[in-house]
Amino acid sequence: MTTTAFTADGGAPRILLTGFAPFAGESVNPSAIAVAALAARAPVGVRLATEVLPVSYRDAVPPLLRALRRHAPDVVLALGLAGGRPHVSVERVAINIDDARIPDNDGIQRIDTPVVPGGPAAYFATIPVKATVAALRAAGVPAEVSQTAGTFLCNHVFYRACHAAATEHPGLRVGFLHVPWLPEQAVHHPGEPSLALATLLPGLTAVLAALRDGAAEPVVAEGAIS
Repeated sequence: MTTTAFTADGGAPRILLTGFAPFAGESVNPSAIAVAALAARAPVGVRLATEVLPVSYRDAVPPLLRALRRHAPDVVLALGLAGGRPHVSVERVAINIDDARIPDNDGIQRIDTPVVPGGPAAYFATIPVKATVAALRAAGVPAEVSQTAGTFLCNHVFYRACHAAATEHPGLRVGFLHVPWLPEQAVHHPGEPSLALATLLPGLTAVLAALRDGAAEPVVAEGAIS
């Protein structure tokens, strides 16, 4: 786990950006690499704090909650890997279920288990989802609205961040982005799509700018038929 404190930029919006450690036999996770690269760039007009979370049901949420208490961000934007997806997926919904086809990095596999017992069935993202997609596309990054963040650690952290906003941090906006494999990962998965870091980073920088500027949600169709 790595942590970077807020960059200094006056009264600019405070954004907590998180990624994940490698999992499922991969040696890298593009979400963590992107988080480190953005922390080094210190995007203009944003006070950025970053956190790389372990792929662990037990250990992922405590550092997230500590970071929320420590930094009191205006926005938390979590990144995760969705190998096999061709686009950056801006997630619309976090659901209250863990139901994983693989174990976490501790060897724990949760099946039909609530993320938060007694919690709401789902939360909607509170960042402007379609505006985020538009910012990514304008930067040349293939992007889509996704209606599901899955039922593994990405959804788990997304839901817990939304639940923290609803119960402990009023006004906190929460969003989640899934990113594809890097090309160096995709070579081990023949026929699967990938996205180079050099393409991804300008897109994520554009997303941070859209969040900084309070981009309005466009009235466009981004739903799925099935």
